Amino acid sequence: MRRAIAVVALIALVLPLSGCLDAFRPPEVRSTSTPTGEAVAAELESFYSQKLEWTGCGNGLQCSTADAPLDWSDPQRETIHLALSRQPATAGAPIGSLLVNPGGPGGSGVDLVLESVDFATSEALQQKYDIVGFDPRGVNRSSAIDCYDDPAQFDDFLFDLLPGDYGSDEWIKAYEQANAEFGENCEEHTGELLGFVDTVSAARDLDLLRALLGDTHLNYLGYSYGTLLGATFAGLNPDKTGRLVLDGAIDPSTTSFDVSLTQAKGFESALRAYIADCIDGGGCPFRGTVDDGMTTVRTLLDRLDASPLRSTDGRELGSATMTTAIIYPLYSRSSWSALTAVFEEVMSGSADYAFELADGYYGRQADGSYATNSTEAFLAINCLDYVTSSDLGDMKAEAQQLADAAPVLGPQLAYGGAGCAEWPFPPVWDRKPISASGSADILVVGTTNDPATPYVWAERLADQLENGHLVTYDGEGHTAYNKGSSCIDAVVDAFLLEGTVPAADPKC
Repeated sequence: MRRAIAVVALIALVLPLSGCLDAFRPPEVRSTSTPTGEAVAAELESFYSQKLEWTGCGNGLQCSTADAPLDWSDPQRETIHLALSRQPATAGAPIGSLLVNPGGPGGSGVDLVLESVDFATSEALQQKYDIVGFDPRGVNRSSAIDCYDDPAQFDDFLFDLLPGDYGSDEWIKAYEQANAEFGENCEEHTGELLGFVDTVSAARDLDLLRALLGDTHLNYLGYSYGTLLGATFAGLNPDKTGRLVLDGAIDPSTTSFDVSLTQAKGFESALRAYIADCIDGGGCPFRGTVDDGMTTVRTLLDRLDASPLRSTDGRELGSATMTTAIIYPLYSRSSWSALTAVFEEVMSGSADYAFELADGYYGRQADGSYATNSTEAFLAINCLDYVTSSDLGDMKAEAQQLADAAPVLGPQLAYGGAGCAEWPFPPVWDRKPISASGSADILVVGTTNDPATPYVWAERLADQLENGHLVTYDGEGHTAYNKGSSCIDAVVDAFLLEGTVPAADPKC
């Protein structure tokens, strides 16, 4: 199984975004942020006393950069830079900054604000808050992970078919070798930064950004992986939490295998819901019952492994890339029509649309380049954040559990332990529940049939947090706020604008 499916968890459905570096740093200084001036350790004073110089990015938006320690445990070492973008409060006189993170790990908060602020936040929030996007360390416009010179090399890594039967010893060895070589390339191009892109370090950066923006407490809206980053911040700095909303929640204590197992069930459930809707709606490539449709999908994946389809650009479609093409539209019910189209085309012998969807997932553009480094960052951050087992016996046992729990898509999420087996840097995070004792109230939003961050994770996180409050959306898709539910939008806006905490789960 190829990389992004083995660790597909935690990517938010944010369309590939692009931005021009020249537009990002125009010369004219528009405003300066005054830091809080709070007391910090002597070795951190130079970082916490920075003044953010905001420059125009077009359309009334502003951009800036901040310096942060490469290694928070040794701030005197090298520094890195963190990129930010901001939409000033449209009604003037902001009540503070609202930092937003789109997920990933690897999603660009800078691009989210520059190009899709209406996707992330409501007009009501934009009126009252300065909406601030940031690229976490390792991501996009911040000091970034780099893993190749020629994007064709990245194509080979993502799309080349591995030798041997899927799950065979030969296949696993080839998978481990491909990832090992990719990790070596990442270290060669990136240097020491590759070992310091973990989520705990990024959460320390988040506290720095809060202070530089002049906010004594963090107001934050995090989607998908952004919930893990926000919860980690709360665990480290409960006394500095303001109003935090964590939508599409991740359980901080979950293991790498539990991620795969829970997501396998989630995507399987979403695929069943899609097939049921497809059959009922007519014009559907599936016939019979939902179970019949699921069998058809599994047969199709097996057939592609035995006899891949060649696209017009020469790439070969196996089960791994086809799984990416299936999973991508499952993030949002509004994209189910794309899923119907890809099944129709692949069943008729064409691979082009499947690759178009996979390219969209990875941010691959028509000219073969990649819009951002989101996939490289995703892999590097997860290898530092999760302990995985590359023991062959363990992986085969886990593969069987995945197949038992989700017979169609479960096998496609197996052998994730091989992905980080030879990564240049070992995991650095001891995963455990986060209580954030003494924090302010925190809203945890979960969607009942969210395939990427299943609802059970929202339940767990809300239960772990001392002051967590579960907000349930009964529906399909990944994340819920600002996606069409007036009930969810009202609850979140009331909390972020007024601090209103629902007396009980509204169960929207």
